Amino acid sequence: MQLTKNFKLSEFASKDGAETPKELIPNLQELANNLQALRDDLGVPIHINSGYRSPAHNKAVGGAPKSQHKEGKAGDITAKGFTPKQIQARIEKLIAEGKMKNGGLGLYNTFVHYDVRNYAARWDNSNI
Repeated sequence: MQLTKNFKLSEFASKDGAETPKELIPNLQELANNLQALRDDLGVPIHINSGYRSPAHNKAVGGAPKSQHKEGKAGDITAKGFTPKQIQARIEKLIAEGKMKNGGLGLYNTFVHYDVRNYAARWDNSNI
């Protein structure tokens, strides 16, 4: 299922093979729409390391009990040619311009977490 010009539902699938609950597809659509704005701005493909996580997979990878991934609202992302810090800065710019939702944004050493929760949240788990 194509969610946007550049994102398919399958890219957000739980890595344990669990089926994505149909009721979470609207959340994934909102996430994909926001990531499409980032992809258009960067001009390069965005890789989804982790999108939807089934409760079992979230527990197996040590995810937060109330993880936005379990709701289909989060993506851990990378983009070729951009460091996580550069991606984070670009997302902040797009949020300020009203092109992306002001949700959760977390910086890690090898990826950026972005989610479409209904409030702003920021954290830095990198040692950069």
